[in-house]
Amino acid sequence: MQIFVMRHGQAEMVAPADALRPLTENGVEEAKLMGQWLQKNSQAFDCIFVSPYTRAQQTADALISQLSDVANRQTLKIITPEDSAKDVHDYLDAICGAEQYQNILLVSHMPLVSYLVAELTSDHAMPIFQTASVAQIEYDIDKMQGELITLVSPNDIAL
Repeated sequence: MQIFVMRHGQAEMVAPADALRPLTENGVEEAKLMGQWLQKNSQAFDCIFVSPYTRAQQTADALISQLSDVANRQTLKIITPEDSAKDVHDYLDAICGAEQYQNILLVSHMPLVSYLVAELTSDHAMPIFQTASVAQIEYDIDKMQGELITLVSPNDIAL
């Protein structure tokens, strides 16, 4: 199974509340670029889980606009910046086993994205995500552990 963990695109610094911060124009372009990269690499997703925060929802919108195959999109309240990586890991093991998902994407925030990669991988690597970066994890649902395959940022891509 493949788990992709994505940080939202670049967001505005000022908003009435952190949850309401929208993407900048650059953030929208970053998300579209990553969508193109995922499409180019033939990634079809059984489900995309998205934080309820505005910037994550807008990142998912821009990303999905570039993809040809997304079976399901769900807003997931447990993937906001301060949520527990262990709780997310437990949720993914349960839902992916029940639904037989093979490829999923989570659109979330720092620091959760770093903690989540560490929680899901056997070497517990905790990478720092640039905006709109995507980590790919080869995940063994039976062992409930995976291996970080790659971490790609918009700056790494030359389409």
